[in-house]
Amino acid sequence: MSNPKRFLSGIQPTNIPHIGNYFGAIKNWVKSQDEGALEAFYFIADLHAITVRQDPLKFKEQIMDCYSLLAAAGLDPDLEKTAIFAQSHVPEHSELAWLLGCFTQFGELSRMTQFKEKSEKSKEGEVNVGLFSYPVLQAADILLYQANYVPVGKDQKQHLELARNIAARFNQAYNDDVFTMPEPYITQNTAKIMSLSDPLKKMSKSDSNPNSCVFLLDDKDTVIKKFKRAVTDSEARVEYRENDETKAGVNNLMSIYGAVTEKSFSDIQKEFDGRGYGDFKTAVGETVFDIIKPIQEKYYTLRSDRTYIDTRMKKGADKAAKAARPTLCKAREKIGFLHYII
Repeated sequence: MSNPKRFLSGIQPTNIPHIGNYFGAIKNWVKSQDEGALEAFYFIADLHAITVRQDPLKFKEQIMDCYSLLAAAGLDPDLEKTAIFAQSHVPEHSELAWLLGCFTQFGELSRMTQFKEKSEKSKEGEVNVGLFSYPVLQAADILLYQANYVPVGKDQKQHLELARNIAARFNQAYNDDVFTMPEPYITQNTAKIMSLSDPLKKMSKSDSNPNSCVFLLDDKDTVIKKFKRAVTDSEARVEYRENDETKAGVNNLMSIYGAVTEKSFSDIQKEFDGRGYGDFKTAVGETVFDIIKPIQEKYYTLRSDRTYIDTRMKKGADKAAKAARPTLCKAREKIGFLHYII
């Protein structure tokens, strides 16, 4: 295909993004955008978010919060090669998801690890069809834009593989390369941020422990307090030991400090040699806040301008729809639907 190389990623608008989202994804999105090598599509995954019941008024605010934070963090909605948009503003996502669902096997979805884990944790009556078919919508998100690269973590590899399988099945059925086969996008030296209260788990917006997660809009006092309460160990020695669960908390704090300062683990160890965890935790909290403070300042400026948000979100949706429609039209044509005017 003659499409430019495309990169696609999304983030759910449930709760405020945290530092794990920033260092693990958003920071790298901004870097890729600034390098200008790829045409990039970043979407707020509001359709995915409704597999769990949302409060309508709060949900609207969260979507705008998320958009404003992405822009405040450095994504530029006015750049020609960048589109930032709400998933639900581009109806092609939903239509393609239905088409692809008819090329997806029931067994494939029932074997998805995330579905099995979430359904086991859910109460009776809470497991809905949306949660089951969630990976098909993910596949539609990717294939709709002929994305060449999709960032994936360990927990998303299975979903990307499903998207590739669906694309191959569709292409084979009609003997045509309707969909580009997406490749995983692996960023070197990406910080893996874990929970401050349980460093064996990833930092999560949905964690019930309020001290486990540092949000991008936390004030300085809150950030410092959360880091001071972070789980460590009894050694009081700032030393990175890979695959040592007893040092998981210290390893996590060193990873965060390294992500902010760009210092190596050995340099961090030298810096805090002979100093206790109290000094170290305070230093991590202060350096983290120094990074998120300018993001917060820009966020509050953008968030107070509803016209700016509405205008830029529409611009992003229009840009995304323009890129998505040719793919949807070709898929419809191959299936045999009557031609329709767009």
